[in-house]
Amino acid sequence: MTTAQSRMPLILKKYRGELLAEWLNDLSDGSRDGRRLSESEVSGQMREFLELLQAASADGSMDDMQGQAWMSLLEFLESVSHSRAQQGFSSTETATFIFSFKRPLFERLRKELAVEPQTLADETWRTTELIDKLGLHTVKAFQKAREAIINRQQEELLELSTPVVKLWEGILALPMIGTLDSARTQIVMESLLQRIGETGSEIAIIDITGVPTVDTLTAQHLLKTVTAIRMMGAECIISGIRPQIAQTIVHLGVDLQGVTTKATLADALALAFKRSGFMVARKQG
Repeated sequence: MTTAQSRMPLILKKYRGELLAEWLNDLSDGSRDGRRLSESEVSGQMREFLELLQAASADGSMDDMQGQAWMSLLEFLESVSHSRAQQGFSSTETATFIFSFKRPLFERLRKELAVEPQTLADETWRTTELIDKLGLHTVKAFQKAREAIINRQQEELLELSTPVVKLWEGILALPMIGTLDSARTQIVMESLLQRIGETGSEIAIIDITGVPTVDTLTAQHLLKTVTAIRMMGAECIISGIRPQIAQTIVHLGVDLQGVTTKATLADALALAFKRSGFMVARKQG
């Protein structure tokens, strides 16, 4: 059956007020939307959804949502999903916005087509498929938006976990905490090299006191960072080499020859002062 034969556009128009009222009531009873969105916001989204659904179902095939007629409705649902992902909604709460529309709509279908059982069955099946597709599209859009938010937050956390500190004129320090992997190494190199270029620093200290374990991959990442720093014309000192980490590096056979290492950040800073020509002395009373 084609869209031209469907009764849904007329039903949406005829029972618009009743549909909105019952839909809002069902949604308020079965979800937590009210905790984050005002009733006016939810009502506005519902009205826009009904208008777009009515236009799409009248102009396009209800069996094929890939047509141009459905684009505005699908884009609207993507916008709703994106905003709700940012507001902390779950995927279930977001999908409920669409699926809670089923009961009021089916009630109006039964009311309008009670004397036409075959037409009622066809419309009910077609409408079920349509709402399910719209709900699935909403969930997919929500998941995509949520993944983008999580990825952005992870990048921000990586940047926050690798602060480059200016200890002295010409001396930078990068205290590291946690596991050093490929993604984090890239952030480390970018942040440190950028600061070296901005400040013209000649010495960079990478402190790994807060790195719990060092394996072959971690050591390779450190070597890459040291090489990149040297290519910028600066010298790198690695501090925080605890006895157990030193033993692990030796056991793994990782060659740190040519890389200056110190047991503590204080030792590394003292060496940096010496190589920079600074002398720090206690003021006499």
